[in-house]
Amino acid sequence: MADLKGNVIVGQSGGPTAVINSSLAGVYKTAKDRGAKKVYGMVHGIQGLLQGRYVDLSEHIKTDLDIELLKRTPSAYLGSCRFKLPDISEGRETYDAIFEILAKLEIEYFFYIGGNDSMDTIKKLSDYSLLNGSNIRFMGVPKTIDNDLAATDHTPGFGSAAKYIGAITKEVIRDGLVYDQQNVTILEIMGRNAGWLTGAAALAKCEDCVGPDMIFMPEVTFDVDAFMNKVANLHEKKKSVVVAVSEGVKIADGRYVCELTDGIEFVDAFGHKQLTGTARFLAEKINREVGCKTRAIEFNSLQRCASHIVSRVDITEAYQVGGAAVKEAFEGETGKMIILKRVSDDPYICVTDIYDVHKVANIEKKVPREWINEAGDYVTDKFVSYVKPLIQAELTPIMTDGLPRHLYYTDVK
Repeated sequence: MADLKGNVIVGQSGGPTAVINSSLAGVYKTAKDRGAKKVYGMVHGIQGLLQGRYVDLSEHIKTDLDIELLKRTPSAYLGSCRFKLPDISEGRETYDAIFEILAKLEIEYFFYIGGNDSMDTIKKLSDYSLLNGSNIRFMGVPKTIDNDLAATDHTPGFGSAAKYIGAITKEVIRDGLVYDQQNVTILEIMGRNAGWLTGAAALAKCEDCVGPDMIFMPEVTFDVDAFMNKVANLHEKKKSVVVAVSEGVKIADGRYVCELTDGIEFVDAFGHKQLTGTARFLAEKINREVGCKTRAIEFNSLQRCASHIVSRVDITEAYQVGGAAVKEAFEGETGKMIILKRVSDDPYICVTDIYDVHKVANIEKKVPREWINEAGDYVTDKFVSYVKPLIQAELTPIMTDGLPRHLYYTDVK
């Protein structure tokens, strides 16, 4: 195996997942095995790099145990950011500053672990590199619990989040049957404009659980009045009603349902509104108009940090895409993202490949309409068949004194 000729730098961006650090471990371990002189980590992504914040990872990740702990640690070990690079024509000074730092560190391989917005960063940096004759190779490593990255069959992080959602939905359904009184529970699930995570609530439907009564996803316009009628009808027939709804469902005029309640004021650098309050709005409306006990449960950040119930398939693939990115960059690729290609469902086989990042950045992959039932209030068997292989098996946390042990970098703890 030939040696890498220069130094490596890697960063993490966007919302974390339960397995994003497994991809970081894959990049680090593969780069070191291929002889990289130094592997640097950006502290808080590209934004931190612009501030001169980086670390030599070999000073912090020293043993095989450290690698295993890193793979099992939730959140982003290096810290993350939501920082939008300007267009090259409007912000050359920003790019000049980045490339000056990369030159000082003798970087030849640049890896960014993230979702849609992170691939926008890779696209812009690789374009600037080509315009200015730089030999640095830029590679995107996919992650997002939302599973909305184009081109790849699925994204690392989604399988573990889906596993958590399916498991917790089962538990909430069981809890709703405790008391002999009627109740309605609304589960609010992440995913922004794509319903992959919300659809995963259907995994709860199995031989020992009836599953959620309805599932509402952003791919279908949400009709508040029709929703209320359906809930009222179910309420007459069942003691406990459980509904999964995406944070990103919209009504006919294009507004998010959560905008029908308290105002949403926070918007990040990429123009994304903070979506929260959908379940609360619907639960309060049901309480007033149907007249029963209601609960609004926001899974919120628990969906992306629950490493105690991580999918072994997911954490393994996360590690693999990190390693594949190093391999492809070493072989000369740049301006690409690693993708996962499903070969078969039974047995489940998935391989890595590469894809032009220009055809991925800023493109949202939605759930196919045919994977949602005609009424728009549940997923089909095809959706469940797609998700099930991704949640299989577990990787037990390394426990210390009864709790999971994590690896953390002191500057971002």
